[in-house]
Amino acid sequence: MKKPQAGSNSFYTNCISGLFFPLHEVLKKHNSVALRKQLEATQWWDTTRLLAYQQKKLNQFMVHVQTHVPYYRQLFAEIGCSPSDIQSVSDLSRLPFLTKPVIRDNTDALKSTTAGPLARYNTGGSSGEPLVFFIGKNRTSHDVAAKWRATRWWGVDIGDPEIVIWGSPIELGAQDYLRGVRDRIQRTKLLPAFEMSEQKIDGFINQIRAMQPRMLFGYPSALSHIARHARSKGVHMDDLGIRVAFVTSERLYDDQRQQISATFNCPVANGYGGRDAGFIAHECPDGGMHISAEDIIVEIIDTAGNPLPPGESGEIVVTHLATHDFPFIRYRTGDVAILHDQPCTCGRGLPLIREIQGRSTDFVVAHDGTVMHGLALIYILRDLPQIGAFKIVQESIDHTHVFVVGKSVLEQMQLQQIEQAFKARLGQAVRVTIEQVTQIPAEKSGKFRYVVSKVSV
Repeated sequence: MKKPQAGSNSFYTNCISGLFFPLHEVLKKHNSVALRKQLEATQWWDTTRLLAYQQKKLNQFMVHVQTHVPYYRQLFAEIGCSPSDIQSVSDLSRLPFLTKPVIRDNTDALKSTTAGPLARYNTGGSSGEPLVFFIGKNRTSHDVAAKWRATRWWGVDIGDPEIVIWGSPIELGAQDYLRGVRDRIQRTKLLPAFEMSEQKIDGFINQIRAMQPRMLFGYPSALSHIARHARSKGVHMDDLGIRVAFVTSERLYDDQRQQISATFNCPVANGYGGRDAGFIAHECPDGGMHISAEDIIVEIIDTAGNPLPPGESGEIVVTHLATHDFPFIRYRTGDVAILHDQPCTCGRGLPLIREIQGRSTDFVVAHDGTVMHGLALIYILRDLPQIGAFKIVQESIDHTHVFVVGKSVLEQMQLQQIEQAFKARLGQAVRVTIEQVTQIPAEKSGKFRYVVSKVSV
């Protein structure tokens, strides 16, 4: 597997990243170029200096939201708190969590009275009612800068040929003429991840081979599916000069990383974040999952809402310090992770996430109340060579539904073995329904989820 190389971009790439894209950002009234340069300096600061910088921004942020955001002006008054009381990250626990229902009930009150033009976004996936929220140009600039910085860690840059396997209606629905021209200039090709039929994947493989991109970007499930299909067809994808495959928006499993890396002959760089919470963390070539701490504060909490120290697993709560126009303060993501208490060998002072374990709905609950990660069930099916694809839905504490795509029709004995393996983990009283299907569709967003639990953890 190739190692990323720095400083070897082409003249064309340098023109795009140094001239065209900066002009593009100026026209959109974004200051991402200056922010990216600033982030490339602050990433090398030590922990003490970074924490002082973060706390200064936090203090200024709190003053702004109390003064200009109606929801927080009222909240501070109700709880008897002022910005001067929030002097450190630990002081954030004085404020209540921001949740999706709170945002839905207070959407207008969460807009700053000084906000400029706001872009309307929504997220929701398959888990229920969509969340509508707003993003200002400052927040967008910071998110672009954070992602851009992480891209450059891997020896690639804006302007290098890129293929994006994506499924969000926001991107796919926004491919107007001007955006198409921009993508052609920046040498970015967007392929829809909604339909992953054999014919579609054959087409994706042909386009990747024809373009020979320097980088891939997409859902880990989509890229690993393409990699697996190419291998099954005997199509070599390891001679294209791909330097890195960026994956995000789903949990990256070890076998997916290995499959993508081996097939495309490149490292896999994991990214974690979302439209609502922002670009939270990115993986560097040394394997560290670095939090964008200049803008983002990450807390880990237990089921009772109490902050947890590094090394303990809990829900990720995010405060985004560049969301002045529509604040995200102590926002509950529903994701589960563990913070690291050791620095990365790369030398960056940015704090680390040790492990991202997935959504809270990626965990299942046994009949006796034991909570376990969905991997406990995933491995039952993944180890069976007769199964090509699967999805596990825990409908209730008493019933789990298993959808499988077999490479051939599964025999009764094989179905019984799967059922008994599930019961061994979930409890003998649990009803396990196994349904053989021809295809398992992705979510509306284009993502794929192996496990969905409807039982509260």
